[in-house]
Amino acid sequence: MTERAQKTWLITGADKGLGFETAKFALERGDNVVVTVLDPSGSHRLLEAFPDTLRAFTLNAGDHARIGQTVAAAHAAFGRIDVLVNNAGYGLVSLAEATGAEKYRPLFEVNFFGLVEMTRAVLPIMRAQRSGNIVNLSSYGGFIGTPGFSFYSATKFAVEGYSESLAKEVAHLGIHVTLIEPGGFRSDFAGPSLMQDANIPGDDYGPVADIITGYGARRHGKQPNDPALFGQALAAVVDLEKPPMRIPFGSDAHAAITDELGLVAEELERCKDIAFSTTNPVS
Repeated sequence: MTERAQKTWLITGADKGLGFETAKFALERGDNVVVTVLDPSGSHRLLEAFPDTLRAFTLNAGDHARIGQTVAAAHAAFGRIDVLVNNAGYGLVSLAEATGAEKYRPLFEVNFFGLVEMTRAVLPIMRAQRSGNIVNLSSYGGFIGTPGFSFYSATKFAVEGYSESLAKEVAHLGIHVTLIEPGGFRSDFAGPSLMQDANIPGDDYGPVADIITGYGARRHGKQPNDPALFGQALAAVVDLEKPPMRIPFGSDAHAAITDELGLVAEELERCKDIAFSTTNPVS
């Protein structure tokens, strides 16, 4: 059996949750890991246990000006970057009509533009290596829009379109791009990391009001998936000779996306005559 080559990971937003669990698994299997954290001191809970193979740097994914120097420091730490995990991000549950720019623009700065700038900074390193895995955290909400998540889903739909196009630009360079579409994990996504705006004007939105106002209490701590199992699943993906373009994590995400694909196929067929009506007849 061929011995697995040691990898060097760069994982954003690894203070806690899915990023933390991914870093932990990678370290435990003997890889080098660089994490970005929000703690101003740059401390991380795993540094004491893995002093030789872990480095931590303070970075807010919305602070785009500091991304380049952070990537340079990460590269200098171990001499290469084999896996970039764009994990940093947060959620927003709110009503589309009632959500102001002061709420949705910062969401895009972190969830989408921060991911883009981190990827742009890492790509020259991977090009020089002629190898690498870029793993972008989407969501099943990046494939399916749901009430209360119009802007969060918009950031993740943007990540999906960007990632699909990027994958086709860099495949010949030996660089793989994968979208991870998690379902509900018992992290703090539906807890402290979730911004909630219960501003709902009047009674017109009654059918969705409860979905928005009660989301955190209804979901937090009750999600079906275990964060401790996330890292090993992600490592299994990047270890594949041909990683998938996208993969849902969790049976809930898999079922939801499968159902959505069926609905899209049904609607395409139902409206095919209208769709084809815009095409000039063949002469």
